[in-house]
Amino acid sequence: MGIRVHELAKELGITSKELVQELLKLKVTVKGHMSSLDNDTAELIRHELKPAAVSAAVASRPEPAPAAAANKMRLKAPITVKELAGKLNLSVLELITLLMKSKVMASINQSLDMQIVQQVGAQLGYEIEPELTAEEKLLSKHGDEHSQNLVHRPPVVTFMGHVDHGKTSLLDVIRKTNVVAKESGGITQHIGAYVVKTPRGQITFFDTPGHEAFTQMRARGVTATDIVILVVAADDGIMPQTIEAIHHAQAGNVPIVVAINKMDVPGANLDRVKRQLSEHNLMCEDWGGKVIAVPVSAKKETGIDQLLEMILLESELLELKADPDMPARGVVIESKLSPGRGPTAAVLIQNGTLRIGDVVVCGLTNGRIRGMQNDLGQRQTEAGPSIPVEISGLDNVPQVGDTFYVVEDERQAREVCAAKSDALRLERLVPAQRMSLEHLFEQAKEGKVKELNIILKADVQGSLEALAGSLQKLATKDIQVKVIHSQVGTINESDVMLATASDAVIIGFHVTIDGAAREAADLRAIDIRLYRIIYEAINDVRMSMEGLLEPRLKETLIGRAKVLQVFKISNFGKIAGCEVVKGKMLRSGVVRLFRNDERLYEGRFESLKRFKDDVKDVSEGMECGIALDKFSEYEPEDIIECYHIEKIARKL
Repeated sequence: MGIRVHELAKELGITSKELVQELLKLKVTVKGHMSSLDNDTAELIRHELKPAAVSAAVASRPEPAPAAAANKMRLKAPITVKELAGKLNLSVLELITLLMKSKVMASINQSLDMQIVQQVGAQLGYEIEPELTAEEKLLSKHGDEHSQNLVHRPPVVTFMGHVDHGKTSLLDVIRKTNVVAKESGGITQHIGAYVVKTPRGQITFFDTPGHEAFTQMRARGVTATDIVILVVAADDGIMPQTIEAIHHAQAGNVPIVVAINKMDVPGANLDRVKRQLSEHNLMCEDWGGKVIAVPVSAKKETGIDQLLEMILLESELLELKADPDMPARGVVIESKLSPGRGPTAAVLIQNGTLRIGDVVVCGLTNGRIRGMQNDLGQRQTEAGPSIPVEISGLDNVPQVGDTFYVVEDERQAREVCAAKSDALRLERLVPAQRMSLEHLFEQAKEGKVKELNIILKADVQGSLEALAGSLQKLATKDIQVKVIHSQVGTINESDVMLATASDAVIIGFHVTIDGAAREAADLRAIDIRLYRIIYEAINDVRMSMEGLLEPRLKETLIGRAKVLQVFKISNFGKIAGCEVVKGKMLRSGVVRLFRNDERLYEGRFESLKRFKDDVKDVSEGMECGIALDKFSEYEPEDIIECYHIEKIARKL
């Protein structure tokens, strides 16, 4: 029969990772902790690696040598030439001469921005970074380099998968069998996460909805999840939302454990699910890969203990550490205005210990912790790493995804929040700088980008595969092209969120953009390209990588109208009686007509009328008559959109 690596490691009293390293030293090839060893090999290992010998071997491993410290410097920009010369130990004349060589003409009192300062510093062997803000200085005190007591912390796990594949059912079973039945109190409280206790340790589960919440946090610079549990129904197999979840988890570089649910259903087919998983770069360990797949049934409550065991094994390899003695920091997972308690927030503590009476900065708000409850509704006086609690005492309701951390006093908290509010106002005045094809070559030259992330959407699978393959072949030694998500269908808000979190460009082939996605893309400055010829898409990406991309046409949605009724006018033809549901219809704009998300027409207005009068525009909420040039096949419920198209020159 043999024995698995993790089982032998447990017997020897060491971690699976340590045993794998020792096996490799002994020339025993294994892929991971789920690999099997035959009985003879296992007996040999027991003889060679007695617990005392293993402990000595682990203890005697040399610590990695610390990396040589770079010649780093922090400066506040803008900074004058005179001030910079003093910081770099140069005379003003030497610095001006150096700037002239870089084609920058500056006088002694002229201010230089951070980009120029960094260029000059690089020529002199300095790595110059912007001076830390007040908040960054406070957060640096929470950094791991200050930790003195790093200990193991429970893993934080998120369930993802297709609708109706049993994510909620599995969570309910895990919670019912591991928490409520075994804890006093019994009344559970929904705080977005909960703790499960097992004989081998604790696990914290997020019960927020799927990959949207996961990616929304990533888009805000927060990664709270250690392991993703991908739930796949054994009868349905991989579905569109499953694929989305896989790509979102892979883009976040989070380990995946697969829970193959509904094993009790007559049509369950384990091998088919594993084959489909392999098609998405998830090779199960019994097929020669490294991905753990556990057959379970939420209905029959089978396989649950094995799933929890595999989660803890995976977390063991991740070596999750935290320092409970540090001031607490973490992330908001839910928030609300609670009657009688005021603003409350469910938070996940990522490091340190949070205590009643601590003063915290939480996003743009702050306060002193006056109350704390766990997921069972029990009062707590403190909570450590990987523990979710609901806190009260904040001045306002924070946003989900906000980071929080403990500060010394309320004065400091107010000052930090005021500075953050000012910085946010300035940030809103400046458009977000996201990845775009126009600026790809420029960013690559400056060393800011080494990889172009692309999200692909197409009308059919064949086009999707052809386009993905052709784009990935464009990779050069300087820029890698990576398709992080590809799927058939309309470009939706989930695609935009993934592009925001991964700094990606969205390319659509013979597809449209839904309204929510367009608004989200405009808000977050996401570059979306729509094509009808594969060659044009490939050519645009190639030319952007070579710095030859022509100026592009930027579309701005002006308004959207819905056809209510179709009229036939003698001596003229058909007129669409419409209501403007968003923005306005502009007579000079480019217009498109959609029916069930399919674009049927693109062109210009033939006429735009308000009652019997020709008008230049019609505002939101008003009714109007629309006739399109060379089109008359209107139907009720058709959507007519009006755009302004602007030619944007590429800047280098």
